[in-house]
Amino acid sequence: MFLMATPKVFESEYRFCLILWEHEPIGSTQLVRLCKEKLGWTKATTYTVIRRLAERGVLKNENAVVSSLVSKDEVQAAEINELVEKTFNGSLPAFIAAFAKHSSLSPKEAAEIRKMIDAHKEE
Repeated sequence: MFLMATPKVFESEYRFCLILWEHEPIGSTQLVRLCKEKLGWTKATTYTVIRRLAERGVLKNENAVVSSLVSKDEVQAAEINELVEKTFNGSLPAFIAAFAKHSSLSPKEAAEIRKMIDAHKEE
């Protein structure tokens, strides 16, 4: 089965997408207002980002209503995959080892991670 790659979303675009995901579908006028309030963006900046993300297939803007074509989970997974590939030569265990070495996990967080690994083994 052929899976399309998730389009790249850069940091400032991601902050924009967080607003979109929370409020979608949303009128572009209301989205401009929220971006000014939360990001300090001008109307022109917001419309430029909407256009760029629409061109890359991240969102659609139809009849002045903006909605996402890519979910938050998909964007986050693509970012993590890119980080693991680029920084850890594709090795998820190396990524987890580096993360665990430099982060203090609570017993609850460690248990949650263990449950995720166990659930993945069962698939």
